[in-house]
Amino acid sequence: MIQPDARSRFTANDLALVLEGASGVRPASDDLALMLLDVDLDELLDEPKVAAKVRTADPPGPSPSLFFYVLIRQALVEHDIPDRRMADYCASLLRDFGQGDRAHRVTPMDDHKHTYLVDIMSDAAASNGDRRFRVLVHLGNYALWRSGVFPEHIDSKRSRRGGPGISYYDTLGGMGYSEASDHPLADRVGMSDVYRTAGDRFRALRSALNDVSKTLKLRPA
Repeated sequence: MIQPDARSRFTANDLALVLEGASGVRPASDDLALMLLDVDLDELLDEPKVAAKVRTADPPGPSPSLFFYVLIRQALVEHDIPDRRMADYCASLLRDFGQGDRAHRVTPMDDHKHTYLVDIMSDAAASNGDRRFRVLVHLGNYALWRSGVFPEHIDSKRSRRGGPGISYYDTLGGMGYSEASDHPLADRVGMSDVYRTAGDRFRALRSALNDVSKTLKLRPA
């Protein structure tokens, strides 16, 4: 299950990049921990000069967690979603779904691969208990991933084959997250607030990811 953990997975190099972007000076490794005690990391991550440093850093550059968090955080603020935990979640989604075929599986080790939203809905209808919860979350995640990161691909398929448009993804993705937020397991895993916000603001989340995708010129695998 995707967790809002991007900020907790920053590397030492990530933290040094953030401090370098804020001050213009690369901190020595021995000084890094001490310097972090004197700053508000969340506030630094919101600074435009830090975002610029993260985007243009020389190799090895930022980790996917830092890179996606900074870009998504900026985009979400512009779309009136200031919740840092939501930026964390969306950054983790892009990071994890970009690995192998993770985007097509309810869990990393799931036996089933889903390519279409209707297949995920069928899985949810046939499931109950914890499995149903996880499938509903995946419905929201997959809809947000496809429509947020690859909207041009969706538009192209619609024009060529008569496939569903973006509004279809908005509707089903929002429904998946909303139903997941009402499941008892959502409270037990501490995710009901994230799923509720994602369900209520799905279109705005998707639009924010569209902005990130345009910036990065991402293409579907």
